[in-house]
Amino acid sequence: MSSSASTHRAVPRAVWWIVNLSLAALFLYPFWVVLSQSIKTPTEAAAAPPTLFPQSFSLANFGKLFSNENGGAGFAMQLGNSVLVSIGATLLTIVLSTLAGYGFAKLRFRGSNLLFFATLATFMIPFQAVITPLYLVLHQIGLTNNLLGLMLVYTTFNLPFGIFLMRNSFAALPASIEEAALVDGCGILRAMVRVLLPVAIPGVISTALFTFFAAWNEFFAALILMTDQSKYTLPVALNVLSSGTFGTLDWGALQSGVAVTIVPCIVIYILLQKYYVGGMLTGATK
Repeated sequence: MSSSASTHRAVPRAVWWIVNLSLAALFLYPFWVVLSQSIKTPTEAAAAPPTLFPQSFSLANFGKLFSNENGGAGFAMQLGNSVLVSIGATLLTIVLSTLAGYGFAKLRFRGSNLLFFATLATFMIPFQAVITPLYLVLHQIGLTNNLLGLMLVYTTFNLPFGIFLMRNSFAALPASIEEAALVDGCGILRAMVRVLLPVAIPGVISTALFTFFAAWNEFFAALILMTDQSKYTLPVALNVLSSGTFGTLDWGALQSGVAVTIVPCIVIYILLQKYYVGGMLTGATK
């Protein structure tokens, strides 16, 4: 009986491993194609049909990507634009969503639930539906073709989800923690910053990751609002690079640009994934 029972337990475990390894291979294959293409020689990267594994290792595609012959000075600047806009939007979203989330969770007032659900209702408004009035408003205040304007746009559209996460993070904390801080002489803002916020750090990390990835990969707003090539972000720069010159396309340089775009996201997620998962689950089992 014992050997039969252990066999029955081993079969589902083996199936679980097979399914998960298959899914991992399915999702990792595109990343491998991008990375392998980027470290091939330019000639091998342009070969048809493409080879799965590089015949020789080369960083020439990255050198060409940042060289003058491929508009590399512009690509380096566009990389800096993406870093600046993504980090700026992330910091703004963290500050605003933390304050708003704390207010909705702990400073209850008449109509707070209605206001919170009205904030969440903005999820249902597609960005494409408001791009024209948004462009006109930014044009009136002189923020079109401006990285600050793009940063504010990203902050605006990521703020509702950030408020949702931070509100759940603060609501999941026992009220006794805040009460003890207030009894000890802390003000409301100091109690939030010094006592509650360190406990709610998974929600902050989740908000930061979600906002950073959304801003880093966003294409449509940057394409519409930025007209100066020196203000382009990486997704728009890759679109320009993919169009080629005189109908030609440098696959090696293009895949190198894609690798430059995805590798930071993967590294950041791997380093902070435990906080991200914890923040997404905060309040789910309250």
